[in-house]
Amino acid sequence: MFEEILGKIDDIVWGIPTIALILVTGIVVTIATKGIQFSKLGRAFKGIFKQNEGHGELSGFAALCTALSATIGTGNIVGVATAVVAGGPGALFWMWVAAILGTATKFSECMLSIKYREVKPDGHVLGGPFYTIEKGMGKNWKWLAVLFAIFGTFVGLFGIGTFTQVNGICGAVQNAFDPENAHIAFSLFGHDYSWAIVIGGAVITICTALVVIGGLKRISKVAEKIVPVMAIIYVFLGLSVIIMNATKIPAAFGLIFKSAFGWTAVAGGAAGYVLKQVTDSMQKGIARGIFSNEAGLGSAPIAASAVQTNEPVEQGLVNMTGTVIDTLIICTMTGITLVIAGMNEGIWTNLTSASGEPLKGAALTAASFSKVLGGDQHSVQFLLMLCLVFFAFTTILGWDYYSERCLEYLSGGKMGIVKVYRWLYIIAVAIGPYMTISAVWTIADITNGLMAIPNCISLLVLSGIIAKETKVYFNKCPTL
Repeated sequence: MFEEILGKIDDIVWGIPTIALILVTGIVVTIATKGIQFSKLGRAFKGIFKQNEGHGELSGFAALCTALSATIGTGNIVGVATAVVAGGPGALFWMWVAAILGTATKFSECMLSIKYREVKPDGHVLGGPFYTIEKGMGKNWKWLAVLFAIFGTFVGLFGIGTFTQVNGICGAVQNAFDPENAHIAFSLFGHDYSWAIVIGGAVITICTALVVIGGLKRISKVAEKIVPVMAIIYVFLGLSVIIMNATKIPAAFGLIFKSAFGWTAVAGGAAGYVLKQVTDSMQKGIARGIFSNEAGLGSAPIAASAVQTNEPVEQGLVNMTGTVIDTLIICTMTGITLVIAGMNEGIWTNLTSASGEPLKGAALTAASFSKVLGGDQHSVQFLLMLCLVFFAFTTILGWDYYSERCLEYLSGGKMGIVKVYRWLYIIAVAIGPYMTISAVWTIADITNGLMAIPNCISLLVLSGIIAKETKVYFNKCPTL
């Protein structure tokens, strides 16, 4: 009953109005920036390693890695699988649409966050959509800024930051070490939990506590080291899939496009379900895309605001590459692998376990990579487990930082409250392994949607400022 209630709330939050708001925001800021995601993408990648000067606590590269640490996680491995299962292969198409528009959204929200940030007397920097709303839109809109900060705190504590990540980690650990769930530690509410889940959850909780207590700089240092290495390993696996199955790629893309527009339902003689198929694909694809790359969510601007720079547009360019890396590269590799693994004569079917049960989450992704790559399945699954563990771990760290900054804004800078929150965050990580996959992801979707709404409203209202700032900067600095 609890999951049914969550499902109904999720359908309301992620209904047509929210989806339309996010897509319209992407279209508006794309027009305001004159298609910056197309015209300036090369310049954006060149600027990643540029050394900047100005107020702030992090380098541009460190801020990007911190933002990527929060975005590259279970959404890329587990989230894509849940989207394809729930919305069909067509969900990938809508993830791409959301990502292309979201690249301009990511640029805009990060740029505004730096423009309206506050540098405290002790050199500490605080910024994010809450200040963008309060300062950019005016004091009369502070209530919207407060709503964003409240939702941001809850997203970290109950959504992206804790439950989904540690749940995905423990699922991957169990799939690698005890796939048959043979070694049961205890049972709770009708569910059996293996020693792999118990030990994996305990280790992640301890590691989280050791890093989180150290604050932003320790989080960014860990992210700078882990994110690039794990991304390279996962991209290597993805490229292996593409190279070894090059002849199947066209058919996979064809199936994705057919599913996205309901053509597979028509082909199957179920024309009455075409609209439902399209709606499901769109809803799950956009929701999981936003979960993965966080464009429009308002999270990445919190990290971007801490960058050492005096040029908001410059760092906005750097941060928009995160959406390309996260969704258009890493999520696409996962999605293509899932489609190829389940593709049979132009129809996609979910893979099943030995007992005939449909695979879900990390188990589905691991089984898909193993089937497509062949060879030693245990080695492939172990590599995927490592990627998921480290991706998700860095996401836990990144979202602790985001939610702390939202709480700092809400509390007026009372760091004592923030320190108490850190321990609540660690407790949430500890209980995450024992929640069901469907409930975990539904809660994450709901909190994501609620956080995105005030942020997108601010971007629409301030689209004129976005256009002006972008034009002035490129007239002043036509080349890098």
